[in-house]
Amino acid sequence: MEGLRVLELYSGIGGMHYAVQESGIPAQVVAAIDINPTANQIYKHNFPDTDLWNKTIEGISLDDFNKLPFDMILMSPPCQPFTRIGLQGDIADPRTKSFLYILDLLPRLCRRPRFILLENVKGFESSSARERLVKTLMECGYTFQEIMVSPTSVGIPNSRLRYFLIAKLSTDIDSTWSSKMLDAFPLPAESESPEQRTSSRPLRPATGQPEEDPRGGVLYKQETAVEVQRKRSQNNDLSVRQIGDFLQPQTEVNAENYLLPPKTLLRYALLLDIVQPTCRRSVCFTKGYGRYVEGTGSVLQCCTETEMEDVFRGLDQLSEDEKLQKLLKLKLRYFTPREVANLMGFPQSFSFPEQVSTKQRYRVLGNSLHVGVVARLLQLLLS
Repeated sequence: MEGLRVLELYSGIGGMHYAVQESGIPAQVVAAIDINPTANQIYKHNFPDTDLWNKTIEGISLDDFNKLPFDMILMSPPCQPFTRIGLQGDIADPRTKSFLYILDLLPRLCRRPRFILLENVKGFESSSARERLVKTLMECGYTFQEIMVSPTSVGIPNSRLRYFLIAKLSTDIDSTWSSKMLDAFPLPAESESPEQRTSSRPLRPATGQPEEDPRGGVLYKQETAVEVQRKRSQNNDLSVRQIGDFLQPQTEVNAENYLLPPKTLLRYALLLDIVQPTCRRSVCFTKGYGRYVEGTGSVLQCCTETEMEDVFRGLDQLSEDEKLQKLLKLKLRYFTPREVANLMGFPQSFSFPEQVSTKQRYRVLGNSLHVGVVARLLQLLLS
């Protein structure tokens, strides 16, 4: 595997590049391709020596691809056509054009890559795009394996369930791949987030009062008793590290800059996913984190001396001023971009250019992937 040459498509902020480094595989990224100007600015900041192409993939000719000496393709195509909250346009969505172009090019390359790794959201596994991918790989002589993985399987307290496919150019079927996958990514004891369920998550009304937990306490965030039990199970899973391990030192964070504003507290208190430093769970951070509330990521309770039940019990009976005073006792804040990056496996050497705003940082992180999960898959692919 010495001198493995890697082509990084949809390179974003360099998650795949960092995964190659973490995997320990001797390799060089010969080119990275993306059209997002903010992501490219961050990528170049961290990998100044890598050849970064600010081009659309479908704008690169077959001859240009043939001139690139690569043994592996790493890619994370646009996920919007497949997300459960989107229109699910699949191959009819214009954003899949570049991916379909790659599938068209692959059989025509003068030298096909020996290895391929692809990442996408849950939903891709049942798409027509995935069917075309599998058909193309089989026609080109690849052996492949698919898996749905979340960082919790590697001990990280964050839900980010994603589809992965690894493929190698070989006519010999590796019958051990499936068992190796299970060893590398043990399943959590319980379903670790609603996005892992096979059925759609039932919608809850936008308004309403918190339920009573049969075991005592208040079900904030308009949760069901089943959801509360799932969170308890996650927090008792000692194979997963605590949130506190991924937080910045208090001396490095001006918490005042990340506190939830009063309007957000009053309007969305029952929808917040609240975690403490001792928790072993958090929900997936999306590109809307910091701007939208429900389903975009967890918030951190900084004042752990304040009991959650004391704050939420009887909250609906209070005036707005009284509600706000109770909620402020929790000192709820957003995770900083650096903390989100920590939970997504980015090394301490990763940094943002100063001119990139906090909003932009959250956005590009939400579009990225978990470095540690990809590193393990690369090790498995090349083992």
